Amino acid sequence: MRQTGTIFLLVLFSCMHLYPIPPIDIKENISTIGTGLIIKVDMLKKGDMLYAQGNFSEAIASYNQALEDHAAPESILFKKLALSYSALGNPEEAVRLLEQSLFTDLSTNILSDSGFDAIRNSPDFIALEEKYLPNFTIWSFMYLYVALIGFYIAFILHFKKKIDGIAKRLISGFIFIHSFFIFHICLNITNYQYEFPHTYLMSTAFSFLYGPLFYFYFKRITQQYRFRKIDFLHLLPTVLLLLYLLPIYGMSGEDKLGLMLRRVSEGLNAGDSAYIALIVALKFTSLLVYGILAGKLYLKGQSNKELSRPNKIWQRNVLAIHAIYIVTYGIYGILIVSHISSGLFYHLPIISMSLMVMYLGFSASVQPSVFSGLYAFENQLFFKYEKSGLTSSLSKELKDNLERLFEIEKIYKENDISLDTVADKLNTTRHNASQVINEHFGVNFHEMINKYRIQEAKYLLKNDQHKNLNIIDIAYEVGFNNKVTFNKAFKKDTNLTPSEYQRNISKLEVKYT
Repeated sequence: MRQTGTIFLLVLFSCMHLYPIPPIDIKENISTIGTGLIIKVDMLKKGDMLYAQGNFSEAIASYNQALEDHAAPESILFKKLALSYSALGNPEEAVRLLEQSLFTDLSTNILSDSGFDAIRNSPDFIALEEKYLPNFTIWSFMYLYVALIGFYIAFILHFKKKIDGIAKRLISGFIFIHSFFIFHICLNITNYQYEFPHTYLMSTAFSFLYGPLFYFYFKRITQQYRFRKIDFLHLLPTVLLLLYLLPIYGMSGEDKLGLMLRRVSEGLNAGDSAYIALIVALKFTSLLVYGILAGKLYLKGQSNKELSRPNKIWQRNVLAIHAIYIVTYGIYGILIVSHISSGLFYHLPIISMSLMVMYLGFSASVQPSVFSGLYAFENQLFFKYEKSGLTSSLSKELKDNLERLFEIEKIYKENDISLDTVADKLNTTRHNASQVINEHFGVNFHEMINKYRIQEAKYLLKNDQHKNLNIIDIAYEVGFNNKVTFNKAFKKDTNLTPSEYQRNISKLEVKYT
């Protein structure tokens, strides 16, 4: 029996020597069926070996088998298949598989692989690079330029002192969101959205703000409108949109990139929302409704004689540009819903927005007074009077507005009031404000402030029949910072201290009656 076994082994080794069995890699897939062993050849490694030997057609067969067997990640196999078809000079199939790899790997770095040099100049590969790699065109350069100019204009207007405070915040916000949208479009059409995936939908949050900002700005400059709490309801659509967008904004960059590439794989525009049709329809409705309301304010303001002709012309031009934007945005919406993201009609609304930004920027540098509407003075570019002096008509208007500030708004009660503050409220220069006070009231700025404060103090003392008010409380109420300064100014005006005036108020009333 032992001899029989030895003979069997000798025969077996002889057979192995004549017909050697290739070594089995421990990483090969091994499965058992019943009592037998089935060894699956590693098709990925076989494909790599064939590719290295230049047998590209056979390598493709091996990679396809590996793809069916799920022997490796799809992104790797798609890339290897694309490289193989590239080596065979088949750019159409190589590009198709390369794009499949992009959808699974989420990285555009694959496009720079030297293995694609053979087809890099083919129309198919060039189109793929234009679709995913950063690239600049005449449109993108123009939009970037306008966006940067717009950000600068919004910043300058926001901090410009010679414009009504509320009006400048509304118009600077309006310019900012225009510029932000243009900048976002620039990122999208240059494919930088893939490099910076957190820019996904970043300007969508402002979609419902254009209309309200434009409308309330017109309401402010044509009616001197003062805001109420109920006006915050106009922000409700924006709040609801933000609630929808917050989960998306909170996603990781990789997830956002995956969303964009998934949209591309479905033949959709990468930078759009899944509910783009609804958002576009609602934004168009918002623009149209608020545009009509602003138009009514403009028509009503044409009969207002207090509004200067340059202001009326400026408002007409701004309203006309906004109307053009509404029309072109409607066309843009139709294109977006139809998944068309190129061509002249696609760019028309962005051109309209750019025109608005540039026109507002031109106005800010040439005639800033128009931004204030009724708060501005007719035909006056205030900076030109800094050296040339006041005209009689402007001086009269400044005087009337100064009296309104003191007698109706009672700005003298502000304890930190200064000549600069008054000049800002008058929308003129410090020099002009001082000149008006001297010419029309015959006093300097501090004397005028003290005069109104003492008049107010005397009024309070006369009406304090039960003498419940302390002198220091009255001093603070009328704008003084301390009792000493109050006493000194009060005595200079009445020859009495506030306490003496309070004690003798009844006698003084008899004397002056």
